[in-house]
Amino acid sequence: MTILSVRHVTAYRYAGPVRLGEHRMMLRPRDSNDQRLLEASLDIEPRPQSLRWIHDVFDNCVAIAKFSGSTPGLRVDSNITLDHTPFEEPEALLEERARLYPFSYDAEEAPELARSIERHYPDPTGELDRWVRRFLRQGRPTETGTLLMTLTYAIKEGLNYSRRPEKGTQTPLQTLESRRGSCRDLATLMIEAARALGLAARFVSGYLYVPDRDAGERRLGGGSTHAWCQIYLPGAGWVEFDPTNGIVGNRDLIRVAVARDARQAIPLHGSYFGDPAAAQGMDVSVHVRRLFERELSTHRGAEAQDA
Repeated sequence: MTILSVRHVTAYRYAGPVRLGEHRMMLRPRDSNDQRLLEASLDIEPRPQSLRWIHDVFDNCVAIAKFSGSTPGLRVDSNITLDHTPFEEPEALLEERARLYPFSYDAEEAPELARSIERHYPDPTGELDRWVRRFLRQGRPTETGTLLMTLTYAIKEGLNYSRRPEKGTQTPLQTLESRRGSCRDLATLMIEAARALGLAARFVSGYLYVPDRDAGERRLGGGSTHAWCQIYLPGAGWVEFDPTNGIVGNRDLIRVAVARDARQAIPLHGSYFGDPAAAQGMDVSVHVRRLFERELSTHRGAEAQDA
């Protein structure tokens, strides 16, 4: 059992008081067999006039805040604790028909997967197609697991990771041309590459546990929200692939939201009413750490006292 805690703080600053519009937040992790939410709290300053929770079309948990009055800033402080079970052997679970590429999805699954197979970015000259087909064994079937692991590592080793504070996501062709990108850019490249092969793929937004802050292994993309992708494989289901760090499986990855495209999985977005020049910036900090038995005992003791 691995217990992880995540504190995610976002603060917006304005030159003077502004009126806040609706803000939507995807900060609560998705409960599943490999991650179980134990505790969650969400503190917002100023306090919203109303706060409600919904599940969107992808079954992500979304908090919607509405405000009244004026404020010189906005601070959102999310704290979660979850039980995380690493799983790193998706290839062992593949159905026999999916062990070699190419394969076909089951007729009952195909309609549900269609939009995740559909290409979302233009590739007029077939540049992305040519790039991804370099990883196929010419003239004979390719092992599916080997293909996807090779693709993951090729992006990690062949392209440079760079933090990009700018809004939006690069197109896959822009990322290939520049040979660099943020985690969301690299995830988008891998998603479109998988779709070019006829595979169902989707975008994942969440958090990355960085073990070297506790022990020793280096990870890219820590200290902020992180992005990677999932690919649907018969027998194994939706499998995590993080091309930024070369991770196959969910090890060190905390899923919060899934969507067909990065624009549908923004952790926090909203609006304000006032002078456009009033926005003075945004500060984001994410701290993910492992809770050990001594800390858990103290935590449980505090809970008992509160009760």
